[in-house]
Amino acid sequence: MEDITKIVEKLKNKEIKPYQLDNMFDSKKSVEIRRKYIESLTDTAFKHIDKYSINEKEAMEKNIENMIGAVQIPLGFAGPLKINGKYANGEYYIPLATTEGALVASVNRGCGIITKCGGCTVRVVDDKMTRAPVIKTNSIIDAIKLKEWIENNFQKIKEVAETTTKHGKLISINPIIIVGRYVYPRFTYKTGDAMGMNMVTIATEKACNFIENEMKKEENGSIKVHTVALSGNVCTDKKPAGINLIEGRGKTIIAEVFLKEEEIKKYLKTTSKAIEQVNMYKNFIGSAISNSMGFNAHYANIIGALFLATGQDEAHIVEGSMGITVAECVDDGLYFSVTLPDVPIGTVGGGTRVETQKECLEMIGCRGGDKALKFAEIVGGAVLAGELSLMGALAAGHLAKAHSELGR
Repeated sequence: MEDITKIVEKLKNKEIKPYQLDNMFDSKKSVEIRRKYIESLTDTAFKHIDKYSINEKEAMEKNIENMIGAVQIPLGFAGPLKINGKYANGEYYIPLATTEGALVASVNRGCGIITKCGGCTVRVVDDKMTRAPVIKTNSIIDAIKLKEWIENNFQKIKEVAETTTKHGKLISINPIIIVGRYVYPRFTYKTGDAMGMNMVTIATEKACNFIENEMKKEENGSIKVHTVALSGNVCTDKKPAGINLIEGRGKTIIAEVFLKEEEIKKYLKTTSKAIEQVNMYKNFIGSAISNSMGFNAHYANIIGALFLATGQDEAHIVEGSMGITVAECVDDGLYFSVTLPDVPIGTVGGGTRVETQKECLEMIGCRGGDKALKFAEIVGGAVLAGELSLMGALAAGHLAKAHSELGR
């Protein structure tokens, strides 16, 4: 085997491309050579990213290209959190990967309060994944004909799309939006325990090919359609979007808890009225005046920390950040809930197979098949705990104090 220094020189001279190393050496060696190459190019001495336990071969097959090592994110836990769900029943310790000081402490406080008060109720009210291509036609007349054809031939399209997957089921194509001569059909699927983006993309591509070929047969071939892009942004994937806030995407989750006034005073050092007012003035009016799609305090904090810990697609954090917090004074306390319409998650596939993330899923009993809905309920409960804790801190005027005392 050639000396690593000589191979690095070949890389620098463009005689070899970094990705070609994977076919020339074993996985560990190709990672090491690329790392030395980047050290040489950037005049950096890597002392930490070469220390990891994940399997390079599996990671490069499924999760990463041009691998040079791994980064580490501090991992903590919050809990126990008592959840009264349909799939998650019991007390759970929540894994949270973050570099934001005080976040785990805040979620942990929320978990403790909820658990002492009997637990939270969580339900998954919808479960689907979407892909919406953009299809070009010759005119608005043809666009309308295409829309009607799709509506009238849904069953045929469904059969074609489902030939690409054992687990995916096409459940609807709705809405079908027309803009000028362009058509945006929103394909909606059930994807089992996988988050499912790759699954629905492949299925939709097959369906679009079928639609194009079938439309050629209409009116002696005078109707011509062309799929411009498999994603036309009506999906809407990895971006905040009103359609997802209304229609939902991924798992749509609602979590709620009832707190007595004496519990609010004891554990949160404030009142139900104060929390209700902060929610109104901050989450509702403040969000409205800033045209925000997140009527909440910090869903993204908990979603992000959980996603990183359990191997979810981190780009979907922006979707999980949307949602509405309700805080309402009742006869003897507070009704508090979080509604998360768009949480794309899975317990199989993607980053869930990475060794460290796999262990975090095992920690909450959510690794593998038939666990996605349970995982969704745990995510909802964790967001509720984090949101309750922060809203309580804001109402009591304790936010800055907490960060100061923790030295963050």
